[in-house]
Amino acid sequence: MKGEDAIEFPEDGYHGDDIKELARLFCEKYGDSWLEKSTAERHEMMASFGLEHNLPKMKADLERYGIFYDEWFFESSLHNSGYVAESVAKLAERGYTYEKDGALWLKTSEILSENLLKAGKKPEDIEKLELKDDVLRRANGFYTYFAADIAYHRNKFEKRGFDKVINVWGADHHGHVARIKGAMDALGLDGENRLDIVLMQLVKLTRGGEVVRMSKRTGKAISLSDLLDEIPVDAARYFFNSRPESPVEFDLELALRQDSENPVYYVQYAHARICTLIAALAAEGHAVPSADEVDFTLLSDPTERELIKQLAALPEEIRLAARDYDPSRINKYVTELAARFHRFYTACRIKGAPEGVLEARLCLADTVRKVIAVSLSIIGVSAPEKM
Repeated sequence: MKGEDAIEFPEDGYHGDDIKELARLFCEKYGDSWLEKSTAERHEMMASFGLEHNLPKMKADLERYGIFYDEWFFESSLHNSGYVAESVAKLAERGYTYEKDGALWLKTSEILSENLLKAGKKPEDIEKLELKDDVLRRANGFYTYFAADIAYHRNKFEKRGFDKVINVWGADHHGHVARIKGAMDALGLDGENRLDIVLMQLVKLTRGGEVVRMSKRTGKAISLSDLLDEIPVDAARYFFNSRPESPVEFDLELALRQDSENPVYYVQYAHARICTLIAALAAEGHAVPSADEVDFTLLSDPTERELIKQLAALPEEIRLAARDYDPSRINKYVTELAARFHRFYTACRIKGAPEGVLEARLCLADTVRKVIAVSLSIIGVSAPEKM
């Protein structure tokens, strides 16, 4: 082994410390024996070792965050089975490919122009878009990532029987949306209606008002595991879910604060506060009554009415969040619900109120507790009973 300083990292390569650690572990396992292998064998050994080492860690990190994938799909399976080549051949059979400079190209511009014309776009407006075609198979015989993406989505529709596919991509891939939808259309799979793409914006981490700098090239990135070592999972999920339509500013210090400035703490505190109230009243013999036992006409204070209105809005908020693929609506909804509860709790006495009023307000508070718990569960955040 020559040591990590014997050969410099490529200037445009990934300089992360995790690569150095993987290389060290690889050499510990194989010693110098891998130097005797061919280039293809080395690549296979390194790829297998990387998967063997990184996949369990990735799964553990995601499960810690509350994400559990039903299936882990390997792109290599598409190549090894010939499915990528078959998918490209299908496009060729349909007349959507051509050869140029030794490479095989997809007529992306033609496909997208046809779709835009159907959507009512004028030819002169389409021409201004300067649409370009895409390489499917390079001159060296290797298929491109785009060809593999096409095969993967075709696999979902044709092999695995998906009626609808919803992808979540980074915003930097926005230019790929129309291309992959168009490729599905070219295969007769109705990508325009059956494939939906949700674009998520980049995350800007801040600490003490200063941006935490990150760079993929230099490896100065904060992993999910590192982030969760600093802040609670609930805070991470709540913050990441808060503004998917625009860049998320993630304040690491705010995520740790235990006051009303921290939105997830603010909402969870409302839930815990109600749980404490219900327990205290139960100790005094006041159980939460069922709704049919309560005279809700006694709830006439403006803060009570506003709280009831917010409770009633939950079904519509869930419907709109699902329709628009925008779970941040639930964040906004439950934060406002907590705010209205806190205003109600300050304005309206429960303990010591006349019996009928006490029962109505106690039932209202318990309903708020249930709705907060449901709302938080939708976005994968816990609803603690004590804080």
